[in-house]
Amino acid sequence: MMHQLCCPCHFGLERTLRFEISKIGGLDIHAEDGRVLFRGDDTVLAKANLCLSTAERVLIQLGQFKAYNFEELFQGVRALPLEQWIDKEAAFPVKGHALDSKLHSVPNCQSIIKKAAVERLKTVYHTTWFSETGAIHPIQFTIRKNIATIYLDTTGVGLHKRGYRKNANAAPIKETLAAGIVDLARVHSDSIVYDPFCGSGTILIEAALKALRMAPGMNRRFLAEQWLQIDESIWRNARAEMVSNIRHDATFEAYGYDIDPEAIAITEENCRRAGVKPRIHLEKREIANFVAIKGAVTICNPPYGERMLDIQHAQSLYRIMGEVFPADKMHPCYIISPDRDFELHFGKKSNKKRKLYNGMIPCQLYSYFQDN
Repeated sequence: MMHQLCCPCHFGLERTLRFEISKIGGLDIHAEDGRVLFRGDDTVLAKANLCLSTAERVLIQLGQFKAYNFEELFQGVRALPLEQWIDKEAAFPVKGHALDSKLHSVPNCQSIIKKAAVERLKTVYHTTWFSETGAIHPIQFTIRKNIATIYLDTTGVGLHKRGYRKNANAAPIKETLAAGIVDLARVHSDSIVYDPFCGSGTILIEAALKALRMAPGMNRRFLAEQWLQIDESIWRNARAEMVSNIRHDATFEAYGYDIDPEAIAITEENCRRAGVKPRIHLEKREIANFVAIKGAVTICNPPYGERMLDIQHAQSLYRIMGEVFPADKMHPCYIISPDRDFELHFGKKSNKKRKLYNGMIPCQLYSYFQDN
């Protein structure tokens, strides 16, 4: 059975995610702002949760309709074949958001959608009460410009929660964003990667996972694994395929530096949890002592704060980085920063800039990969 699937992602990573989806067998792939739509069967659904490094979650799109008022919202949801997924004992909580629509009260929309789902399922299962003690089938909704879209969330805890980052420093970069930057930096199985501001090690670990072809979701579980509608063998076979795809022969190595010894300890533990510790070498080192190696790729998320002293400190770091980073064809580097004047402080104009969001903070990925 084919499903209409949707994967939200960071703004700016849609093309990267689209390519990832094509590699797992997704069909009719269509990228929009902040999400990618595609079609796939149960196997593709399982692989999407296991393999996609830049997706935030995997949703099944159940339907889409106009909803200018609560009656249209109720009737639209009640017309959906919810019983194809939600069994009699299943739990089906509702959450979502509304934007630029006549229906703007999220709690009221949640209540109407829940009521419509109950009415639909009461008719199908010939009951007046649902225990909701079974597997969780979260209903998600978006109402945008008066168009309601209803989804089922197959993932649960967001895909950025790989399971390796039990410890983090004060402002870690999100795993899915780090994976997208690693992809844009063209990290391969034979790459050497440096992160001179390694923090909790997220960029280093995501680079290792990509280089070794280790599925980022391989060591965690997903809500849809408990659903009666997807055979357990689908997940078992997909995981077995992911294990067979790991590149044990890859020559990838990575080096992480940080001025904070606690950050080094956190990174070391996270690398161990991720199963990539032998590939990553860590050292306490100041940025002024950074030495670029020919052919290595530098990827980093330098410190940046909202307070004036933090901003001034960050800008002084940028100047030092400009002195120690050759930032050319033989020493490519990819730096994410929210500072619009980064290039001025760094002292070099980037070859390419890409707008990304680190949480709610608009940033630029400054890419240096040829002689300036």
